[in-house]
Amino acid sequence: MAWETRNGVGRYYTRSKRVNGRVVREYIGTGPLAELIAAQDAERRAEREQQRQAWNAERSELEALESSVDRFSGALSQLTGLLLVNAGYYRHHRGRWRRRRDQGD
Repeated sequence: MAWETRNGVGRYYTRSKRVNGRVVREYIGTGPLAELIAAQDAERRAEREQQRQAWNAERSELEALESSVDRFSGALSQLTGLLLVNAGYYRHHRGRWRRRRDQGD
């Protein structure tokens, strides 16, 4: 979306949009109506940018939370493994925990 001039004469507003995968310029015009449409387009762009920034901030928070959960999960897995080994278990085929046969309780 831009104001353009051709051959240094006049100024007119156009929009770019996709039609069947190709970018096509849409002629809007000149004068007060074009000014109004340009202002509306700028407002919509600003709203989309604000939404994008809010979404990025939320995504960053979620990624930080996910990282914390991953660290906690890893620590919990290690602790569980240590407790199971201490209780007489061992890791068998495909990571399954089994009780040692020679352990008598």
